[in-house]
Amino acid sequence: MTEVGSLLTDPDKANSANSSATQAAEFLRQSLGEVPFDIAIILGSGWKNSTAKLGKKLASVPASHVPGFSASIVPGHAGTLEAVRSHSGKRVLLIGARTHLYEGKSVDAVAHGVRTAAKLGAKTILLTNGAGGIREHWAPGQPVLISDHINLTGKSPIEGANFVDLTDLYSQRLRDLARTVDPSLEEGIYVQFRGPHYETPAEVQMAKSMGGDIVGMSTAIEAIAAREAGMEVLGLSLITNLAAGISPHPLSHEEVIQAGKSAETTIGKLLSGIVRGL
Repeated sequence: MTEVGSLLTDPDKANSANSSATQAAEFLRQSLGEVPFDIAIILGSGWKNSTAKLGKKLASVPASHVPGFSASIVPGHAGTLEAVRSHSGKRVLLIGARTHLYEGKSVDAVAHGVRTAAKLGAKTILLTNGAGGIREHWAPGQPVLISDHINLTGKSPIEGANFVDLTDLYSQRLRDLARTVDPSLEEGIYVQFRGPHYETPAEVQMAKSMGGDIVGMSTAIEAIAAREAGMEVLGLSLITNLAAGISPHPLSHEEVIQAGKSAETTIGKLLSGIVRGL
């Protein structure tokens, strides 16, 4: 894994982000125990109920109680942070409270969960999301590995002369591990838009022409923050619908939730198998 440099950002901004993550980590040490954590998982749309088979759930706290976190405004997100002891003995932090740019929050707020996990010792992070598929043969409820991303938000969680290498951002080792659990897994390039509106058919075709296979409203900024923190990253998209202009039907968040429910068994086995192999 590429070694990252120290923070060389604006001192006030860097100190504020670090202070916020440190406060959250200290609160979670007292509330959840089981620290340091080995693995963190951010649960995106459709993934809320995929963690039942990960292991023994030890403690839970509402996200709104944790410094720097807030209650999720997105239906289908758990809205909690939980400690789990996996079947293989790993300590896992489940973050069911993702913050999105479209909420009007800062980039630091979007990266806060990742930075808090790093402060708690997690060296590996699994970033999950519900997303639109550009490849026509992909069906709702199908998990796909993220091999790379295109960040169209115009935002980065890093400021200043901190030149973090993203060449191998989405770990090949972890993708290979995921395929030992499910050899049928395909992979693709994730394109993050700001949202909250869905992409237009023209925007989807633009993403496709740029090499994109998956479109969504999260993950890329978190992945950059994770690499800055020295974490190994695995990205997993649950295809909840075909993207605009690919799908013959109008898009809705209800189909995202339904795809997650129908895929609970599949993605639950996938997550459990990956964590067991780490």
